[in-house]
Amino acid sequence: MKRLEKFNNLVEAFEAIPTVGKKSALRFAYHLILNDTFLAMKLANSIESAVKSIKKCQVCSGLSENEICEICLDEQRDDKKLCIVENAKDIFVLEENNLFDGRYFVLENLEEQSVQKLKNRAGKGVKEMIFALTPSLSNDAVILFIEDNLKELDINFTKIAQGVPTGVHLENVDMLSLSKAINSRVKI
Repeated sequence: MKRLEKFNNLVEAFEAIPTVGKKSALRFAYHLILNDTFLAMKLANSIESAVKSIKKCQVCSGLSENEICEICLDEQRDDKKLCIVENAKDIFVLEENNLFDGRYFVLENLEEQSVQKLKNRAGKGVKEMIFALTPSLSNDAVILFIEDNLKELDINFTKIAQGVPTGVHLENVDMLSLSKAINSRVKI
């Protein structure tokens, strides 16, 4: 289909999205071109608008349409709690479910500038730093590194609980999760 270069470019663009394979990309492209051109134009406009107007919050590195996001500007939030997340979409997950009422910090890397920014943020009255990172040995090392760099601050370091998910058979649980679940068992 060399003559349909623009269609093929559209399919390739969809295919470049994580978790979208060739078949799904083709379905999306066919649907938008043949069945719903209004949706296609709306999608194109929404993507262009979002790319032009969404940026990282100067305070937490979450997503924002302004220099500082709504969460960082919200005076009702608990300034004593700071939740460390891996990326901005983790903030959406926690916020969508109303699971946290404190502040956030997106830990994108462990460069000295990022650690210093976290240290400055934590030094402004934070009493508890909650690590909401994907459970892994490398993230455990990240937590230890940050704790070591912020040890002179009076902060209680915690991390989200982990273990066996509800409804999952033990045979389907990875050894790290199972081990942590056994070692972190609670009295009933």
